Amino acid sequence: MEIPLDYPTLRVIWWALMGILLIGFALTDGFDLGVAALLPFVARDDNERRMAINAIAPTWEGNQVWFILGGGAIFAAWPFVYAVSFSGFYMAMFLVLAALILRPVGFKYRSKRSAAAWRGAWDWALFIGGSVPALVFGVAVGNVLLGVPFRLDGDLRATYEGAFLGLFSPFSLLCGVLSATMLVMHGAAWLTIKVENGAVRDRARRIGSVAALLVIVLFAAGYAYVAYGGLGYRLEGVAAPAGPSNPLRTAATAAPGAWLANFNAYPWMMAAPILGFAGALMALAGIRAGREWPAFGGSSLSALGIIATVGLSMFPFILPSSVDPRSSLTVWNASSSHTTLFIMLAVTVVFLPIVLLYTAWAFKVMWGRSTIKALSTDPDLY
Repeated sequence: MEIPLDYPTLRVIWWALMGILLIGFALTDGFDLGVAALLPFVARDDNERRMAINAIAPTWEGNQVWFILGGGAIFAAWPFVYAVSFSGFYMAMFLVLAALILRPVGFKYRSKRSAAAWRGAWDWALFIGGSVPALVFGVAVGNVLLGVPFRLDGDLRATYEGAFLGLFSPFSLLCGVLSATMLVMHGAAWLTIKVENGAVRDRARRIGSVAALLVIVLFAAGYAYVAYGGLGYRLEGVAAPAGPSNPLRTAATAAPGAWLANFNAYPWMMAAPILGFAGALMALAGIRAGREWPAFGGSSLSALGIIATVGLSMFPFILPSSVDPRSSLTVWNASSSHTTLFIMLAVTVVFLPIVLLYTAWAFKVMWGRSTIKALSTDPDLY
């Protein structure tokens, strides 16, 4: 079969699609995680907590589809990345999954009994299910920027040489706190749209303002650490974008500051970090002014810019190795075959618009503010 797109082009397309899926997850399920992380702080009594929960309850399951799509895309398009990351970060993945399991259980069981202790326990379960993944996702990104301690042998078997506690270095924790703060800002902006005027909305605005300021400060600190902290890897020689996927043919070395080389070579990429800062400023201004949609739009743009900054700075690296840079996984050496990428792209072109249209329709059907009054009149509310 003659494939109309060449191998390097398909690899770059799937690298971009992987980024789009991660951004889609951050923009949709991100505000769900943010609201759950805010739950103990924006709601003081049962009615307030129910109102906050019902701001995300109708759509959280659909939003989580982006997480599943992202994992599936990595498995199918980047099998080496899937194998190394899911085995190397096994305990971190287990922690995230355990926390995420608390979410559906919390949503379904919280309202089964009216006892304060029962509902309070499930409220904390929802808090854990929102805050832990938000933190660990950022810690994982920080470790990828630092380099993951793995090496590949001659049979492409990966050996992970790190430990679970070793994932939590100062820089990776900074990235984790930035991730959690970014999603809290996003969740606070969502609450200003979805709950009625009152105490919950006012608290969300106050916390969202602080979160937006922290996003700016933490993103600047992370950027400075990357620039002056000696982070980065560089391919040696000429890469073979059209060659077969074989990580053992990589020639890479650690190169302090190399993560900023792409921004120097391609100035247009600076749009990503600028968007990260500008979006957070827009969210801050919108939250303080009580302008709901500019606030939510700003938090969305900030998340897009921050995630895009990481991906663009690392290109063509996807998973660099800190103990053996020659084992690093890149866009050019870790993808599925030419035919597989093309077939998957054809399927994506057909079905992704359907998913987007259905998602938009679902939000339209279930739109409306969560109110205290509705809690007593609608039996379907949690």
